[in-house]
Amino acid sequence: MKRKPTRFDLQKMKENGEKVVWITSYDYPTAEFAEKAGADMILVGDSLGMCVYGYEGTVPVTMNQCIMHCEAVRRAAPNTFIVGDMPFLSYQVSVEDAVLNAGRFHKEAGVDAIKLEGGKRVCPQIEAISDGGMLVIGHIGLTPQSSGQLGGFKAQGRTAETAMALIEDAKAIEEAGAFALLVEAVPPEVMAIITQTLSIPVYSIGAGVHADGQLMICSDVLGIFQAFTPKFVKKYASLGAEIQKAFEAYADDVRSGSFPADEHTYKMVEGELPRLRESLKE
Repeated sequence: MKRKPTRFDLQKMKENGEKVVWITSYDYPTAEFAEKAGADMILVGDSLGMCVYGYEGTVPVTMNQCIMHCEAVRRAAPNTFIVGDMPFLSYQVSVEDAVLNAGRFHKEAGVDAIKLEGGKRVCPQIEAISDGGMLVIGHIGLTPQSSGQLGGFKAQGRTAETAMALIEDAKAIEEAGAFALLVEAVPPEVMAIITQTLSIPVYSIGAGVHADGQLMICSDVLGIFQAFTPKFVKKYASLGAEIQKAFEAYADDVRSGSFPADEHTYKMVEGELPRLRESLKE
């Protein structure tokens, strides 16, 4: 049985040049498969808003939803490093809210760390949560919760000025006490600078190969999410098409009467049917 990695294991992997495998999961079955596949980390991301609930974005997702899904993932993957994603307005209002809500993830769902979006403006929250004895992962670049300010779901850091701002945010997040950083939808050249500049692990989602590990959304890996496909996604399966075919075959069998067949039904104990019929005559 694999041993759950600690923050020190993840740090050592950076120092040794070993890539961390990080994937999202929102439920028991996919988390169980991820652990069996040897994933180092699982993120229970607020992307569940789109991938599970069908929202247009992540903003509607609530603390209770995130914690409920974290609980399921934790049960399925006891030996994987689990990260709970802090949803919109769970940490932006005040430092006190941030600490309390981060604590809920740990107390109620048993996560190993939390993740929150933003650069310098959330450093007070990062510092306070870290001072509270909890592990924090920062998230910069394309930050879906503030996509309105960014002009939509667009790549970030494509000019010298915006790239420098990201680098400064990354430094500030490390100084605030985050033990790792996620960078999303940023050019690989900028990602390389951030990874080399920071001493903590830096992970990529759509930010190229020059990172200490990669994160992908399970629904994209499996080819289930249908609404859109980001440029950085590589689909390793087309389960969406297979699921559709299976449902159509099931519907055809039901309508034709070929399902359920005899092998799909339970039998009465031998001799009991005549007794039942006699009882019905009385």
